[in-house]
Amino acid sequence: MSLTELPAVQIAARIQAKQVSCREVADEFLARIEALEPQVAAFITVSADEARKRADSLDRRLAAGEDIGALGGVPIALKDNLCAKGQKTTCASKMLENFVSPYDAHVVQRLLSDGAVLVGKTNMDEFGMGSSTENSAFFPTRNPWNTSRVPGGSSGGSTASVAARQVPLALGSDTGGSIRQPAGFCGCVGLKPTYGLVSRYGLVAFASSLDQIGPLANSVEDAALLLQSIAGHDKRDSTSINRALPDYRAALTGDVRGLRIGIPSQFFAQGVSSAVQNAVHAAIDQLVEMGAQAVEISMPTTEYALSCYYIIAPSEASSNLARYDGVKYGLRVVESGDDVIQMASRTRAAGFGHEVQHRILIGTHALSSGFYDAYYAKAQKVRTLIRRDFDAAFEKCDVLATPTTPTTAFALGEKVGDPLAMKLADVCTIPINMAGLPALSLPCGMDNGLSIGLQLIGRLLDESTLLRVAGAYEDATQWREMRPTL
Repeated sequence: MSLTELPAVQIAARIQAKQVSCREVADEFLARIEALEPQVAAFITVSADEARKRADSLDRRLAAGEDIGALGGVPIALKDNLCAKGQKTTCASKMLENFVSPYDAHVVQRLLSDGAVLVGKTNMDEFGMGSSTENSAFFPTRNPWNTSRVPGGSSGGSTASVAARQVPLALGSDTGGSIRQPAGFCGCVGLKPTYGLVSRYGLVAFASSLDQIGPLANSVEDAALLLQSIAGHDKRDSTSINRALPDYRAALTGDVRGLRIGIPSQFFAQGVSSAVQNAVHAAIDQLVEMGAQAVEISMPTTEYALSCYYIIAPSEASSNLARYDGVKYGLRVVESGDDVIQMASRTRAAGFGHEVQHRILIGTHALSSGFYDAYYAKAQKVRTLIRRDFDAAFEKCDVLATPTTPTTAFALGEKVGDPLAMKLADVCTIPINMAGLPALSLPCGMDNGLSIGLQLIGRLLDESTLLRVAGAYEDATQWREMRPTL
């Protein structure tokens, strides 16, 4: 069997047993990246030379008897809004097209200390704003299951690279579903951790109260392995949670007996296709057959999450993206006018794409005098009500089960001209970000050759139960054995 077909845990084990070298692993995955990129277009930058040098260094350390870490020799891709020292970090934007990061993000430091081999930076919707990776300033990424379809977004490049077996693991970021939604579209496992479990230091900010970094993988165990590496306290992030971490892989007991699975009716409302509803209900039935208990619940406030999100997230984006003014770093338009106002205006017009400009304008308006209380302050109050709905649900349930997306992956270009339809692709994932909760998507079905995702939602800091349920379901089904044909 090709190394590219193996899960990350098996690759790491083979390297530790010296059955294969880090260099052999790196070469095989880099060859697959090169072979499939014309079809998938997952990567903005491929760091082949650096990856091979890193692999050779790890091989020397292993030969000398050193511990090279739990991820020793495993290739990993980074979404291109994560800083890696000496590498471009573009956020798929012309504004940062030539920006080279002077430092490593916290998660990159953790990956390197655990022995990972970074092979490149992946495509995304510009600054994380989008649901299809069509908002990249450079090119769209394609879904490995059907290259006429989108991979989802904004972490579409990371997800497609994992689904295509170009890498066994990747990191994405999730502000309103940007890990889980593409995982649902591409048939991967995508985990958004509890807000604050993973440091955001070195993640280029979109909406700071919503952003969270998380793993993408082809199995629940691989996702647990990667989460173990990147989770933990970091004093450089004021929202980072300081607490001892459980052993996430130890949570994969395969046993769901006695667990209560909540089924919120609002997540199965109009707009969710019958194929998706049927697949998710069948997954819940499978968990019940394994000993879990299904509990019907109602979460009425979550129907306001989408409109609430599109006030709060653009408002935070307006604040965060104000730093791109042509002065400190990034793009500067040479013909910059007579004063700093004209320079900033022309630079931002040239550097930001349409979707980013659109969201900045929405956010600036919502924060402006006379509108702050009517929009932003009210949205924050609704956010509190959404959180209370989840609190009430978890008094009755241990985990919630919903669709990840209302439909399977749509065609490239299909929703570009319909912003509302595009935003509705995240309708099932956004409420979780509003509440700061952990959630995971994994495959639970297929429809016309396209993947359907099951979303599991957990209590704050209870990633272990999420992984336990997901792992048990994965073991009881055959979905993880399916492969896109490229």
